[in-house]
Amino acid sequence: MTSGRDVLGEVTFVGTATTLLRLGDFTLLTDPNFLHAGQRAYLGYGLFSRRLTNPAVGVDELPDLDAVVLSHMHGDHFDRVARNGLAKTLPIITTPPACRRLHRWGFSAADGLSCGESRELRRGSQRLIITAVPGHHGPGLLDRLLPTVMGSVIDLEHDGRRLLRLYITGDTLYRPALAEIPARFPDIDAMLVHLGGTRILGFLVTMNDRQGVELMRLIRPGVTVPIHYDDYRVFRSPLKDFLDLAAAQGLRSAIQTIRRGDTQRLPLRWDADLTP
Repeated sequence: MTSGRDVLGEVTFVGTATTLLRLGDFTLLTDPNFLHAGQRAYLGYGLFSRRLTNPAVGVDELPDLDAVVLSHMHGDHFDRVARNGLAKTLPIITTPPACRRLHRWGFSAADGLSCGESRELRRGSQRLIITAVPGHHGPGLLDRLLPTVMGSVIDLEHDGRRLLRLYITGDTLYRPALAEIPARFPDIDAMLVHLGGTRILGFLVTMNDRQGVELMRLIRPGVTVPIHYDDYRVFRSPLKDFLDLAAAQGLRSAIQTIRRGDTQRLPLRWDADLTP
């Protein structure tokens, strides 16, 4: 029987918000974006943005997946390559509006979660629980014109004990509603934070350096891994600004950067007295 200390937790950065998560015996893909440099992603309302980078992994190079976690339906998070290349029977855990569109495209196992709802995967003595948490893509009324966004809290359990609690922000701005997350899910071990300071028609629609640091102070994860910061022309807040501001506020040691194509271990818990 596999012991808790043998369980693996790691993230591979593919690019944009696309990662491969190996959590115990489970493999997840997040926000699949496999366009290459020079290709355009559709952002809605007739707007496009050209990609500046290449993904580290192609859709045809993916390992066997247990599920996709999709924060929202935008062309830089679920693109035409993913639509054509992913198996139509693959479970995709996402928002209800994105789920409806995926069903129209033939993804029969897409599953829409309202905020606060959870789904779980089981394999032997391991359990993976994915919970939708608040996310707001735009400021004020603009948020209603943009796709519904969910953050995700993912709990990995082994024999009933929690080994990892991972928060993936999704394309959200820093808003008071995010305070619900640490209130319901204390002791977050790791956070994948979507940055970039994306601006559409002059409006900020993803966190910049300042909001990212504010979120670190709110969530207080064991480690923060920044993603989604330099892949498209609409990204205006460089990673360096986030790192410099975090350093100025004494938070730099809690950040682990990861390059496209690299894999990083995630902090697992081994406390025998830990309760789920």
